Amino acid sequence: MIDVDILDRNIERMASAVRARGLSLRPHAKTHKVPEIAARQIAAGASGLTVATIGEAEVFAAAGVDNLFIAYPLWISPHKANRLRRLSQTAQIAVGVDSVEGATTLGSGLGKAAGNVSVLVEVDSGHHRSGVHPESVVPVAEAAARAGLKVEGVFTFPGHSYAPGMPIEAARQEQQALDQASEVLAAAGFDVTCRSGGSTPTAMLTGNSAATEVRPGVYVFGDAQQLELGRCALEDIALAVAATVVSHHAAPADGPARFIIDAGSKVLGSDRPAWASGFGRLMDYPDARITALSEHHATVEWHGPDTAPAIGDRLRVIPNHVCLAMNLVDDVAVVRGAELVDRWVVAARGKNK
Repeated sequence: MIDVDILDRNIERMASAVRARGLSLRPHAKTHKVPEIAARQIAAGASGLTVATIGEAEVFAAAGVDNLFIAYPLWISPHKANRLRRLSQTAQIAVGVDSVEGATTLGSGLGKAAGNVSVLVEVDSGHHRSGVHPESVVPVAEAAARAGLKVEGVFTFPGHSYAPGMPIEAARQEQQALDQASEVLAAAGFDVTCRSGGSTPTAMLTGNSAATEVRPGVYVFGDAQQLELGRCALEDIALAVAATVVSHHAAPADGPARFIIDAGSKVLGSDRPAWASGFGRLMDYPDARITALSEHHATVEWHGPDTAPAIGDRLRVIPNHVCLAMNLVDDVAVVRGAELVDRWVVAARGKNK
């Protein structure tokens, strides 16, 4: 369930903070996958949306979003090329590339429509996932240009910011990588108009020395990871899973009491970074810990001095990684305080291609 007042506050806070830094905001919609939330982000000043797949882009283009960046090094089949061509007729489309082969295949697959699609070269700023070294962007950009694609600039994802003590350093590395890559591209004769970065942990730390835009996603909801990283507070959490206590265990002599709730990995997702204190948090009982997940069970250790919640009690659970939780449900309850005010379809759920 989503608390719409907290959601709107989170959206406005990020929009205002990014605007104050002289940056554009192109939030990542893979977090929420909901057109109603996208509309709120655009109304708050977002320049467009970031997505991870063509399928997500199709959903949001159909909902009226006309500026979409697929921040992924796509490998284009004929079928995907046809879908991209159709998208480029109704929206401004940019795509990530990080190899000569990928850029060449993208351009040849699009054919005469290649000029309607822009590309950003992905650079590795320390996360060591996809992306080329900042000094290696020119061959990729040249391949894209030869294939008829418009090279707009560079982008990166500082994913290593999702760890204790890392956001400031990851933001610094992000800025350095974007600066270096854009300088190399400019020296090779490319007009660099976009330098895109920024995850939720680093977006508020990103200055305008190198980046021109940021792409945070999780900020709309918050989650248990952001809570433990100190990037949000409990009052900033807009999304929780409603779960019920279904089983109890008496407290053993050598440990805490345990109880079971009916929200397992098929609703919360199973992500747990090594540094996380559990598989999620209980909104109203911050000292409790979810210590184990099965598909439909979550084991909660109760460390409170008071009596643990009883069988049948309803609890609010904060997922570790909210993006996974949203992709596991068909729709969400929208609440204002204790009142149900709407239901929103997770329209881009499962659009993984």
